[in-house]
Amino acid sequence: MNGVTSLAYQIRSDGQRVWGDWAHVPVADVGSGELLIRTSYSSVNFKDALAATGSGKVVRTFPLIGGIDVAGEVAESTDTRFREGDQVVVTGFALGEGHDGGYSQWVRVPADWAVPLPDGMTAWESMALGTAGITAALAIHELEHNGLRPDRGPVAVTGASGGVGSLAVSMLAGRGYDVTAVTGKSDAHDDLRHLGASDVVARPTAREGVPPLESGRWAGAVDSVGGDLLAWLIRTTQRQGSIASFGNTGGHQLDTSVLPFVLRGINLLGINSGYFSHELRQRLWQRMNDDLRPRHLDEIARTIDFRELPQVFPQFLAGRMRGRIVVRVGDQ
Repeated sequence: MNGVTSLAYQIRSDGQRVWGDWAHVPVADVGSGELLIRTSYSSVNFKDALAATGSGKVVRTFPLIGGIDVAGEVAESTDTRFREGDQVVVTGFALGEGHDGGYSQWVRVPADWAVPLPDGMTAWESMALGTAGITAALAIHELEHNGLRPDRGPVAVTGASGGVGSLAVSMLAGRGYDVTAVTGKSDAHDDLRHLGASDVVARPTAREGVPPLESGRWAGAVDSVGGDLLAWLIRTTQRQGSIASFGNTGGHQLDTSVLPFVLRGINLLGINSGYFSHELRQRLWQRMNDDLRPRHLDEIARTIDFRELPQVFPQFLAGRMRGRIVVRVGDQ
């Protein structure tokens, strides 16, 4: 690949500010590892918007190609587990944070980060899922590992109109759960019911003087918001219920007490979809092609062209985005 360049969206810093811009980067300088991937698709996540605009301290080294998700075809491999022409998907680890990511026509990654694209799943579908999908799947896996079953009672999903939330609603409904979607967007109720939510409720407003325990409503919950909303879930979860938590758009501080934990025995499960075992990662990708395959994925996600990428970051930060955004990188 000597002399060949890759069109990439590169994040830069001058020490005072952080910004993203287009660049033609020599393929030899894009990432590192055993696999060279010809990118087909990437996606846009809230973390990508934070990184590309400098609104959050996501990127650890500059300049860096953004994009925490990538799907494509192996062009070169020095690892015997992969051959030229294999279709792979990469999410998590340091991609788009400390290692050149998916906003590039070519990307090189360690082989340990790559998962073979499941049979029957397209590259587009893998990026409609992406980090959001693997996060939702991991959350459901951990909830079920801790005893959640459809017959235990309702499951709440917060931030339900967002990427992870909408996928979680669809996945849980497909598994037979009674899903209550919690959202601050009044115009999203019909869409969430269409995805499988049996009930949709407005996000509760924060108030002072609340008791440490309220009526137990949820057998489990998937929380992508954090802050006061997570505190409310903790107060309203049933005995031996579990909450899978991974978001902080509602704030990283948590005002709660020990009483829900010691009197009701609830579990607060931290979900980090960036780093967990490769075996489980492969298993979850297979599940997302089977019992956790979301219905209406083509309605949850929409596709933009690579050059449209900078236009969507401000919309993410302003909370105006719903569902998932897939980025068509190949054939530019």
